Amino acid sequence: MKYIVLVGDGMADYPLPELGNLTPLQAANTPNMDFIAKHGRNGTAQTVPDSMPPGSDVANLSIMGYDPAQYYSGRGPLEAASIGVPLAKDDIAFRCNLITEKDGLLVDYSAGHISSEEARILIEAVDSELAKDFRFHAGVSYRHLLIMKQGEKAICTPPHDVVGQSVDDVLPRGEDSDMLIDLIRSSKPILEKHEINMDRRKNGKNIANLIWPWGQGKALEMPSFRELFGVTGSVISAVDLLKGIAKSAGLDVIEVPGATGYLDTNFSGKAAYALDSLKERDFVFVHVEAPDEAGHMGDLEAKMKAIEDFDEKVVGGMLNELGGYGEFRILVLPDHPTPIPLKTHTRDPVPFALYSSTEKADYVERFDEFSAKEGVFGLVEGHRLMGMLTKNDIKGIKEKGTADKRTINTFDQHHLLRRWGCDPRPR
Repeated sequence: MKYIVLVGDGMADYPLPELGNLTPLQAANTPNMDFIAKHGRNGTAQTVPDSMPPGSDVANLSIMGYDPAQYYSGRGPLEAASIGVPLAKDDIAFRCNLITEKDGLLVDYSAGHISSEEARILIEAVDSELAKDFRFHAGVSYRHLLIMKQGEKAICTPPHDVVGQSVDDVLPRGEDSDMLIDLIRSSKPILEKHEINMDRRKNGKNIANLIWPWGQGKALEMPSFRELFGVTGSVISAVDLLKGIAKSAGLDVIEVPGATGYLDTNFSGKAAYALDSLKERDFVFVHVEAPDEAGHMGDLEAKMKAIEDFDEKVVGGMLNELGGYGEFRILVLPDHPTPIPLKTHTRDPVPFALYSSTEKADYVERFDEFSAKEGVFGLVEGHRLMGMLTKNDIKGIKEKGTADKRTINTFDQHHLLRRWGCDPRPR
């Protein structure tokens, strides 16, 4: 049996007037996710506990099968694991963005999605001039790392949650915050005068003129994925925190050429590399950041395109080839909503569809936030999903209204459905 998880980061949303009060998932053309929903079992998942911040770190740790209430310590340690930075027992790891400040406002949490090479040079300049008993480490694009011995109790705000607000109003606060504020302010003259930013300014690009630490925590301790679920596997993502979760769980990280963590990512390449990984492994987790990035920008057109690209090139790319892999189960879902009107994450439950080549389906016809509520699984805790996928563990989950029908134990029918528009499966 092969096990596949496909995550479209931030796909879930709210009904929008410009879409006739449909959500982007409802309005988008998503025949492949609809296929999985129609021939699988559906529900909604609470991937972010009520007491925790609605970040991709918490949500994806949950989807991976780790209860965040038990294992989550902060985003920084996950990113440290990703880029191979070891943490001492008393180290505090911060995620450290390069951001754009203009006229006192935080105008861009990503400094124009600055390139990794430009960002590396800037982070090294900051490290060279400011580092004392702490260090900066370069990551990918605007996402970097700060390691220090203090600051665990400071209250730090994710920059993508406060775009457009006054920097002074959203600076760190509480214990040890003065030290962090001093670092942020001290970074500005170093960054603004750097030739990288001078060139970016000349070319009309947002400059990276402040560092922004947040998401701090100590080293993560958790059992391996194999210990929990009895299978080996891999993770495909362009985002460091997903790679950090993978490495912490003992899963392989597969790098895909052209995978950027942005709207221009290599969707098809992710599906191809995932299929290749299943030749030697039992499990693959494919994460695509693009819908989330569009949500943060409040760009409906970009989000619709990202959802449709995810459906066609990732979900469809997998479905078209899985017939040659024997029996399998496939789970598709967002990690959290990133609603266009809010431009940030929420902890609303997300829709999920679980398809098996051998098991019963329910009566849901489409993949979206509202159809999923009618699914057989109802509302489940996010960290239960992996057990449902790998072990068919639904103990304590009340199934409702399961249809008296089974999916056909061959995948040739999917090709008929796609080529001729007919549905040979019993309803």
